[in-house]
Amino acid sequence: MKIYTKTGDKGETALYGGTRVSKASARVESYGNIDELNSFIGFAKCEITDEKVLNQLRKIQFDLFTVGSESATPTDKLTLANGKSRLTLMISDIEIEELENWMDAFEQELEPLQYFILPGGGKSATSLHICRTVCRRAERSLVFLNESEEVRPELIKYLNRLSDYLFVLARYVSKMNGETEEYWNPNAR
Repeated sequence: MKIYTKTGDKGETALYGGTRVSKASARVESYGNIDELNSFIGFAKCEITDEKVLNQLRKIQFDLFTVGSESATPTDKLTLANGKSRLTLMISDIEIEELENWMDAFEQELEPLQYFILPGGGKSATSLHICRTVCRRAERSLVFLNESEEVRPELIKYLNRLSDYLFVLARYVSKMNGETEEYWNPNAR
C-alpha cells in the first residue's frame, strides 16, 4: 500500500465515516492542531530524561491520538444505530483527573507561583512551553468547531487541563534541571 492516495489533490480530505470536506474546514483545522501538539510533545521528550515524566508524556501522546480521532469524526458518525460508540477509545473524566493528579504531585515540589513566568529556561522547559501554547491553539480550534458542530465537552476540557499540565511540567523540569525561572515584572523596564 502506498502512502499517497492522490485523493486530497483538490484540497479535500475524508473524515472518519467517509464524509469529504475541505482541508480548510474547522474540523480538519482542529485535529491538525492536535496532531501538531502531539509532534511537539514528541520533540520535547527528546530533551527529557526523567522516566516518570517520559511515561506521562507517552500516555498523553496516546490520549492525543484518541482526541484527534474523535475530533476527526463528525458527531452524527460517532454513534451506531444501537447507541454504542463507533470509536473504541474516547477521552473521559478519568484522563482529565489523571492530568490533575500529576499536576498536584508536581506542584508539591514547586514554589508557589507569584508572578507571570516568561516562557524559557533550558531546552526541555522551553519545548514544554511551546507545547502549552500549541495546546491552547488546539483547544481554541475545538471551541471554534463546537460553535458550528457539536464537540463532546470532555475533549475541550481535556485540552484545557493538558495546557495547565504542560505549564506545571515546564516549571517542574526547570527546577529538576536547576534552571532559574524568569518572571515578568512590568516595573523592571
